[in-house]
Amino acid sequence: MSHIAIVGAGLIGRAWAFVFARAGFEVRVWDHDPQVLARLDGDIAAMIAQTAPFGQAGADPAATAARIRAVPDLAEALEGAELVQESGPEVLAVKRELFARLDGLAAPEVILASSSSALMASAFAEGLPGASRCLVGHPVNPPHLVPVVEIAPAPFTDPAVTARARAIYARAGQVPVVLKREIDGFILNRLQAVVLAESLRLIEQGYVDAQGLDDTIRHGLGRRWAFMGPMETINLNAPGGAGDYLSRYGQMMADLAKTAARAEAFTPEAAAILGAAFPDAATPQAIRARQDWRDGRLAALARHLADQSQR
Repeated sequence: MSHIAIVGAGLIGRAWAFVFARAGFEVRVWDHDPQVLARLDGDIAAMIAQTAPFGQAGADPAATAARIRAVPDLAEALEGAELVQESGPEVLAVKRELFARLDGLAAPEVILASSSSALMASAFAEGLPGASRCLVGHPVNPPHLVPVVEIAPAPFTDPAVTARARAIYARAGQVPVVLKREIDGFILNRLQAVVLAESLRLIEQGYVDAQGLDDTIRHGLGRRWAFMGPMETINLNAPGGAGDYLSRYGQMMADLAKTAARAEAFTPEAAAILGAAFPDAATPQAIRARQDWRDGRLAALARHLADQSQR
């Protein structure tokens, strides 16, 4: 029976295991650290406990858990896999070494996908005998609650492999976005970087505080962006659609864009201001508690959006 192999059982890897298992895939999980593997069952149980009340743990949460199996041997995890989702460290040398190992162990038809958030497949897979079956499947943290996955093939990736990967992610309930060509940071991180740069500049220069900035996104742009993107947003913001919007407001937006912050916004001063803005979330324990709160809200939002799409 084909299955999904998860390589790396950290925060992203175990979330991927959960994503595939709740969709009905058998999942084998390998990690180089036996202690990480030993914690896997407990980590999955915690994810199920948090998401099941919102219908986000699969039709049968117990069956979801049962479909995930930790294995101590990498070759065993890869044998018979349909797709390998690698979620190791974001270090180029480590990725190169790991993909060389995966390419040597996995059968030729197995797709090798990386959860890399910035490294492109051409950087770590070029020259491998099986380079044509390698690509990036970049998730958003946490992938079991934020469904978009950016599929970034290298120039040498077989288009048929990209199409197969897209179909697998869609079967898993994710929303695959296929990049037409490689670019540093893919799509989401590039968009996030621009918004974050201007946000930091506005805060550091005293136009608004961190709470006000977050409220502007959370209760303003974010309300619409939860169910439609910025392109559809502007399409609905003028009587004649997006073209009409750009005719009316394009010059104003262009003028604002000319003065928008870029790389210069990421300063030590901005970091100090933000550090002081979250005094109650400055320890790993506090961050973890807030992450749990976030994930609970995301699970509730996922259920709400699913209910809305069925109406």
